[in-house]
Amino acid sequence: MSSAIHIREALQEASSFLTAAGISEPDANARLLLGHVLGLSPASLLASQREPFPEDRKVQWEQAITRKAEGEPAQYITGEQEFYGLTFKVNPAVLIPRPETELLVERIVQLGSELWPQERRGSAGPSAGGGTALAAEAKPCAARDSAAAAGAAIPSYPQPLAADIGTGSGAIAAALKQLRPEWRVMASDISPAALETAKSNAAELGLEIAFREGNLLEPFQGMKLDILVSNPPYIPAAVIEGLQPEVKDFEPRSALDGGEDGLDPYRIMMRQLVLLAAPPRLIGFELGMGQAGDVAGLLRQAGHWTRIETIRDYAGIERHVIGIAESE
Repeated sequence: MSSAIHIREALQEASSFLTAAGISEPDANARLLLGHVLGLSPASLLASQREPFPEDRKVQWEQAITRKAEGEPAQYITGEQEFYGLTFKVNPAVLIPRPETELLVERIVQLGSELWPQERRGSAGPSAGGGTALAAEAKPCAARDSAAAAGAAIPSYPQPLAADIGTGSGAIAAALKQLRPEWRVMASDISPAALETAKSNAAELGLEIAFREGNLLEPFQGMKLDILVSNPPYIPAAVIEGLQPEVKDFEPRSALDGGEDGLDPYRIMMRQLVLLAAPPRLIGFELGMGQAGDVAGLLRQAGHWTRIETIRDYAGIERHVIGIAESE
């Protein structure tokens, strides 16, 4: 970097450097990293374009851009990633949360709210742990409206136990708990390092989540899970070396490798259902391109879910498969 330079010129130099290094989206990466180094929001960074670059931040800035030019994900450099409006610490022990996974969380919350209606607002149900507009939109069921109108006691519905399998950074579990604080939420991972990251994120967000270490459903043996959600490894082993360097060289291989055809974790979880006290009424998986038919077939073969649906992501790819048992 030049000795005397403005912030705008630093951005231009960095973008050109990343372009020459073959990095995709060089402008976006440069802005994200510069905002992190300077401690500025995107709006503040834009407003500071003509200001001199702080002398005491030049070494940190050059180190960040060099790491990015070598292919390291910007989220590992900044140490954080946003997911469903929450900020998560991320590191090479965990997969970086993706925007398309938010669609899985949203649908699970919608379906779970239908299967387990909440108590009438204003009753003594729990409200700690945050909450969002989506949580506020939940409506009491017609039976409760009738009971209230008749002056009868409003029935209390037991809230579900939801488990996030292979939680990584804890993004899915935390988003579920934030959106539905009255739900009981657990999460598991086979990686102790990933679990430590997830626990730290939950504590930082003030969300009560129980964590267990183990392989897929094994940590929940004998338990009755009402909701099961998982974004397991689903990349076919032979395909991993062809992925972008940011993914194959930096993100944890254990969170990517789904076996020969990418479907091993789904098959294992279907076999492990016998470990649970009962199959979950609501189950949702994230999966890779072209895998929706096979994963839906595994759910149908298991025979526990009366309705199976597929959700497309923002690119139109069938990204999630959900099974619903409409009655217990």
